[in-house]
Amino acid sequence: MTAHFSHVGLIGKYARGDAGQASAPAVQEIAAWLLSRGVQVSLDADSAALVLAPGTQTLALAQIGTQCDLALIVGGDGTMLAAARQLARYRLPLMGINHGRLGFMTDVPLNAYANALEAVLAGEFDEDHRAVIAAQVWRGDDMAMQADAMNDVVVNRGATSGMVELRVEVDGRFVSNQRADGLIVATPTGSTAYALSAGGPILHPSLSAWLMVPIAPHTLSNRPIALPDSGEVAVEIVAGKEVSANFDMQSIASLTVGDRVLMRKAPYAARFLHPKGWSYYDTLRAKLHWNEGNA
Repeated sequence: MTAHFSHVGLIGKYARGDAGQASAPAVQEIAAWLLSRGVQVSLDADSAALVLAPGTQTLALAQIGTQCDLALIVGGDGTMLAAARQLARYRLPLMGINHGRLGFMTDVPLNAYANALEAVLAGEFDEDHRAVIAAQVWRGDDMAMQADAMNDVVVNRGATSGMVELRVEVDGRFVSNQRADGLIVATPTGSTAYALSAGGPILHPSLSAWLMVPIAPHTLSNRPIALPDSGEVAVEIVAGKEVSANFDMQSIASLTVGDRVLMRKAPYAARFLHPKGWSYYDTLRAKLHWNEGNA
């Protein structure tokens, strides 16, 4: 068999301890399966430290991005977020094998990986592209931090402090001063994450839009709003203590009054591969338990 993908990067859970060890047997099994089909396999450094997989090599994530032609992510959505945020810039196709809990983005069940990968290696798959937020934190004229987010950028108060006041602009136009526990700017991918639990709607991943969702707003008329993703969203800290900005809840920046968080659509998108016939609506129905109890 001539494989559609000849060099696969295999990435497991990054967490050390029990979570990382739990994924090791699955990564080892998948590596052996790929090698038996003549596919070159590279493990990321964190996975290689936990997995004994003869015949594989170890690469840094950036090297996987430049040298592999497919990355398989074995874990849950957190594992996929961590990998996709760093690999999207290389336009490397990503496929998730679910070894976590919910699995919105890792949609191949672990017990069905062989059939799914057999088809993918033969070139049979569906592909969708997921927008990435490119964010910057500015303190005066200095950029204090920059980070990508696949799900969301969250500006919120500290655990022991009161509400924050945020000035929001879109494309340089003033939108509102929001007093709330915080504010979420989410991609369609992130619309099923924190934004959903804060009362936001679900956006189909093909939509060119951001969600802006207040967290426990002081004014009840302050509602979620969908925005075009073609412009810039700016959030300035007007008042508040212990304020922070979180990027996919995996990177964090401490903020002070006057700091600005600027968000634009990145010039690259994450490429997700799915089994042939994949449907986003099937994913929603399965993961959110829609229609349970119906005949």
